[in-house]
Amino acid sequence: MCMSLRIEPKEMAEVLIKIRKMSFAQEMSIKLGKSLIMSGDLYPSDIAPVLAPNKYGKKAIFPMACGFTHQATPKPLANCRIETADRKPLWRDSWYRRRCVIPSSWYYELGYPLYDEDSRSMIEHRNTKKIKFAIQTEGSDITYIAGLYRYEEHCDMQVPMFSILTREAAGTVRDIHDRMPLILDKENILDWIRTDGDSSDIVEKALTNMVFEKAVEYHRSPNELITM
Repeated sequence: MCMSLRIEPKEMAEVLIKIRKMSFAQEMSIKLGKSLIMSGDLYPSDIAPVLAPNKYGKKAIFPMACGFTHQATPKPLANCRIETADRKPLWRDSWYRRRCVIPSSWYYELGYPLYDEDSRSMIEHRNTKKIKFAIQTEGSDITYIAGLYRYEEHCDMQVPMFSILTREAAGTVRDIHDRMPLILDKENILDWIRTDGDSSDIVEKALTNMVFEKAVEYHRSPNELITM
């Protein structure tokens, strides 16, 4: 999956300001050499705002870096298939104990151009150059993407790292790609992140009503878009 995210600062200004003021986030930014802008386009290894339970079990916002690390690959593992998350050693503990939600304005996916009247063969279709689509929850400014997280030792500190859960594509997204993130309704966020929550039950309620359009090329939003 392409799976880069977009965060529009006007929609999440309060959250972004809160994280930037956290001493832990500032230390994390310095040691990892990563920006705390957290708005604009976000990619694997970037720091992003993530919803997870605090020590009292309440929903809270935390800075986390995107992608689990593994000795088998130098690249961050930013996606996790939901079909095997409860069985594979890399994900299993997080599936049961550390679930999170990544709020974003939309996510990006590479797919084939769509035409109202398309008489091309499947081979001709697959030979078409892919384009970038921006995909978001229908009727909402924020798309809540389900994920898993864990703590890893990096630069002499315990860094929270998250990975996005993916599922077989449904609805209109199937016309673009065969996979999509697991997307939650706002009302199901707390049930998903609770350690005693029934994750399988929430999965059954995952949203599939998405809207998409050809993506506009953006650059990272500058600091001045957010007033501290």
